[in-house]
Amino acid sequence: MDDNKPLQEKIIAGTDSLKDLAIYLSGVKDGKGNLLPLGTVVLDDLWNAIKYLQGDVRYTLKKEKKEMETIAVWFSCGAASAVAAKLTVEKYGETHNILIVNNPIKEEDPDNIRFKNDVEKWIGQEIIEATNKDYPNASIVEIFEKRKYMSGIAGAPCTMLLKKEARYQFELTHEIDWHVLGFTVDETHRHERFIKGERANTIPVLIDAGYTKTMCFDALIMAGIKLPAMYDNYENANCPGCVKATSPTYWNTVRVVHPEVFEDRAEQSDRLGVKLVRYKGKRISLKDLPKNAKGGKIQTYECGIFCDSY
Repeated sequence: MDDNKPLQEKIIAGTDSLKDLAIYLSGVKDGKGNLLPLGTVVLDDLWNAIKYLQGDVRYTLKKEKKEMETIAVWFSCGAASAVAAKLTVEKYGETHNILIVNNPIKEEDPDNIRFKNDVEKWIGQEIIEATNKDYPNASIVEIFEKRKYMSGIAGAPCTMLLKKEARYQFELTHEIDWHVLGFTVDETHRHERFIKGERANTIPVLIDAGYTKTMCFDALIMAGIKLPAMYDNYENANCPGCVKATSPTYWNTVRVVHPEVFEDRAEQSDRLGVKLVRYKGKRISLKDLPKNAKGGKIQTYECGIFCDSY
């Protein structure tokens, strides 16, 4: 870097270099073409460095008018994030630039698209998409195949690559000042974990308004919006056959409601040597799960840029 350049130009150049490095690191592969498990910590630290430098740029460059801050609402095609988007637009729409962002997943129930279109009309704003450039098909099956890994104690690669990585890449090209997620008042602990481990600049829109998940359902129904079809049998609008689930009750529900998905997960998990279900205290193949087996919850946590495994 040219030492004779003004401070502002040096900072801008440094920021651009870090952005290029972050994009590179998010797609580093080994000799077999598999993405290396760099984890979120490295990329989070790198992104924090970028934001710090950009903060210096905003401080050192003189502007006649301060631009409006940008709020990104992360819409997961679930009820809570839909209501969070509505409340954010109503409360901050006149004073902030609002982006409603969705990470599309190929294997989601098709009715999620209908729901997203209905929510767009309700909030009066387009919902834009953020995808991982290395996985343009946004397919969880493709990720499992390429990574030879489906789920484990660190969670699932579909969440990391199609949700978190997609968000990181989106943040590199969009100046986001605040984030909004669909954490309800009964998920305050998840919001607290998120601001400690991910982004402190998160507005708890639903929590501040005292919204429970049931209240989110009611708000949508009163607005004349049909809930996603996934809620007919599950507690969230995740992909059917969520690999983070280990409950026999959950997987036997998938077997009945989405039999083709059950067979696909069973075939792929056996081929990759993964045992997704826990039965009588032991991990077993989905193909070995008795059809009448029960245990655990049907619940899977809403799949967004922050999700838990259980």
